Amino acid sequence: MSVYDKLNDLKITLPQPATPAAAYVPFVRSGNLVFISGHIAKKDGKPWRGQLGAGMSTEEGKQAARSIAIDLMGTLQAAVDDLNNVRRIVKLMVLVNSDPAFTEQHLVANGASELLVEVFGIIGTHARSAFGVAQIPLGSCVEIELIAEVA
Repeated sequence: MSVYDKLNDLKITLPQPATPAAAYVPFVRSGNLVFISGHIAKKDGKPWRGQLGAGMSTEEGKQAARSIAIDLMGTLQAAVDDLNNVRRIVKLMVLVNSDPAFTEQHLVANGASELLVEVFGIIGTHARSAFGVAQIPLGSCVEIELIAEVA
């Protein structure tokens, strides 16, 4: 089954990459690696604001991370033209806007990780880091960057 068949089954339409809000580019390709810049969580087209453990639940954070994975795949598609050319999702770095007592950043990150495996299968399994941070640009609850290997 192609990546696009799986996305269709999941009723996921990939967005066009967002215009960068600062001095960076959405992605850089170096050899067979594509580095996707950090994407923040959005809800209804605006930053999905909140802090995990302070008014925002782990499940909400997981949904935010899943929505970012969809945006990341849209940017990855723009970088490689065809997601079937992805050989491996190599790594995610997940930043979670967290109350100091919140310790479930890894569970929030699962929202993105699980979707990437669902879409790409075994090549969607990846290394990952998940950090709690004091703040993310625009007050967003989660930010994720991605590295992929392509044909």
